[in-house]
Amino acid sequence: MKPAISLFMTLAFSLSACSTGPDFKTPDAPATKTYVSEQEVLTPDQRVALGQKIEAEWWTLLGSRELDDLIRRAMTENHDLSAARETLAQAQASVSAESSSLMPQASLNALAGRQKYGVALFGPSNFFIPPFTYYEAGPALSWTLDLFGGGQRRVERQQALADYQHQELEALYVALTGNVVSQAVELAALRSQIDAAENMVQADEKTLALVRAAQEAGAAARIDVLNAQSRLAADRAQLPELKQRYSQSTHMLAVLVGQSPGDWAPPHLSFNQLTLPTTLPVSLPSELVHKRPDILAAEANLHAASATIGIATANLYPSLTLSADMFQEALSPSRLFYGASNAWALAGGLSVPVFNGGMLSAQKEEAEHGYQAALSQYRQTVVRAFGQVADALTALSHDDEALNALNESEETAHDALEVARKKREAGSGSLLEIESAQRNYAQAQLQRLEGQTRQFLDVTQLFVALGGSPTSEVAASAREAGEQK
Repeated sequence: MKPAISLFMTLAFSLSACSTGPDFKTPDAPATKTYVSEQEVLTPDQRVALGQKIEAEWWTLLGSRELDDLIRRAMTENHDLSAARETLAQAQASVSAESSSLMPQASLNALAGRQKYGVALFGPSNFFIPPFTYYEAGPALSWTLDLFGGGQRRVERQQALADYQHQELEALYVALTGNVVSQAVELAALRSQIDAAENMVQADEKTLALVRAAQEAGAAARIDVLNAQSRLAADRAQLPELKQRYSQSTHMLAVLVGQSPGDWAPPHLSFNQLTLPTTLPVSLPSELVHKRPDILAAEANLHAASATIGIATANLYPSLTLSADMFQEALSPSRLFYGASNAWALAGGLSVPVFNGGMLSAQKEEAEHGYQAALSQYRQTVVRAFGQVADALTALSHDDEALNALNESEETAHDALEVARKKREAGSGSLLEIESAQRNYAQAQLQRLEGQTRQFLDVTQLFVALGGSPTSEVAASAREAGEQK
């Protein structure tokens, strides 16, 4: 009997090695080598290094230790990131659970019961057995053989879903770092913009006082006073909006680092100390598809859909379950574990689908359509990513053009202010000319600050669109989650 059992087990293991359904293959990377068309020529000031990799955490290129500390705090205290880590750990534990289901399952069972047989059970002899109590105890073993690989495909699908959660964690990490940098830059810029706007208001107030004095002396008309008042009111109206945006950025930063706005204040970050990187490393399109987290998440989702086809295909074929029980039977607990109480049972159950109203075939067709839908979603994710990189690149190109013009405007306003001051020193100018030039200079400073802010934010969006930086933080989180399962 033992050779027969050995042969049967060998055959069972051999059949379990078979897998139905398609083997997953990562889609080929797009053949395109550029992000923008030939008609959209980027300006040389943009300093784009196409094909160069980001060697460090990208926000360190902005040269702010306070910003680095903010990122570090968000990594440890942001609650969304903590939830994503736990979700990843949950998915990894599900992989272990699914893998364990392929192994033989053993249990130790105990049973106590009372039973009475009917007299008719023994025929016309009218033999009678009185009610009795019985006891059973012993191990049981069962194993559903993975004959056509459906179980392996279930493990494969669960692993793909865990990979999906890992990439979701990566994507959240990239988005979080981008949001922290954006809000910190916005906060620092708004401080400088508020200072520039207050300088404009002060210049307007001095101008209004001078115009009123000139009106009293008969050297200015009423319309001049009204124009000065209108300009002052318009410039004052900018301050509440700037201050509200400052408050919103403060509150958002607090939320990003996992704190209540009432319990936390952001560190002081000087806008003038921030620096733009001299070169912008930009991955090639063929590299981006293997780096950006949302693309890799879509690929993992496609892998899960492929494994689902294998599961549905395996369900069309027979399934075999083996079971073995070795137990003790007795009519009283004291008689258990005697040699005379030994009992055993071996069984093999074969289930072959014969008729199910087309349900199994429909499930396979459903899985195939799900795969095609996931494939389309993957392709759309890729082209959307390319579009976001293209948007960031062209935005930076236009930022360069706009900032050059704003810098020139600020320099011109500064030169005009110096001319007005020299005229005043020479006795041919007036205080009104100086205050008007001072206001124009403050306004030019404000516009230049707004242009610089847009440039920093667009640089941030470029790095986010490129999938962030290689970092050990998420990998360490993944390892930690794996060790906890």
